[in-house]
Formats: sequence, structure tokens, C-alpha cells
Amino acid sequence: MAQAEGRSYDFLDTSHIDTGCLETFGYEGYRQFIQYKSAEFSAVCPFSGLPDIGTVILEYIPEKSIVELKSYKYYLVSFRNVGVYQEQATSRIFGDLWTALQPAYLKVATIYNTRGGIDTTCVVEQGDRSPYTADPIPGY
Repeated sequence: MAQAEGRSYDFLDTSHIDTGCLETFGYEGYRQFIQYKSAEFSAVCPFSGLPDIGTVILEYIPEKSIVELKSYKYYLVSFRNVGVYQEQATSRIFGDLWTALQPAYLKVATIYNTRGGIDTTCVVEQGDRSPYTADPIPGY
């Protein structure tokens, strides 16, 4: 494994991401587009040990379940001391939520703070978004 020059800090592996705290509740209603935005996401770069901080945007159309927000917040906080690359974090969040919700549509975007002069946005999307054809998030 590559090692960055300079100081490195300890971090946990991905087995410490707490999927067990994710809770859902039943949904019966009209087809609905839901968006949650959290600007307090952080994980640790496994290359440098430095924090990666950013925003997570969750968009979904429920089939039968809604994620309970407090449990979702605890889930995101469980990444705080975990060493995971930005792209892998996005994929992991998507996979965990897809499994928990089994939605008609799911999109997870991570927008990380600039680091080393590079802006990073990662997006994973799957399912049928129609009839929602317009992008509800201006500028992305």
C-alpha cells in the first residue's frame, strides 16, 4: 500500500461503519421524491490519514420504506474515524441504503471540500426516477 510522506494518523477500517443503526419505517402514499442533504460528513483518507470532509446528498423515491433521519445521521457519523477513499465511501453509502430501503430510485452524491487544489464529486445512481425529469439540485 502506498504511504504519503510526512505524518500519518491512525484510523479504523470499514468494518466500523455502523449499518446496524440504520432504521426504516413503512411508507404508503403517492410516488414521492425525497432529498436529504448533510454538510457534516467526514471520513479519513487512508492514504494520508487526514480528514475528508464534505456534503452527502441522498435522493430517493421510496417503494415501501423511508429512512429514519436520526438513524441516518448516526450512520453517517460512523464514517468519521474510518479510512475509506472518497469514491469507495460514496459506493458504500449507496449500497447500504439500497439494501435498507429497496427504493424505486436512489442517488447518492458526495461533494468533498477542496483538497490539494482538487474538487471531488462522486455520484452513484440506480432505478427509475420518472416522472421526475428535472434535476432538483441547481448546478449539478
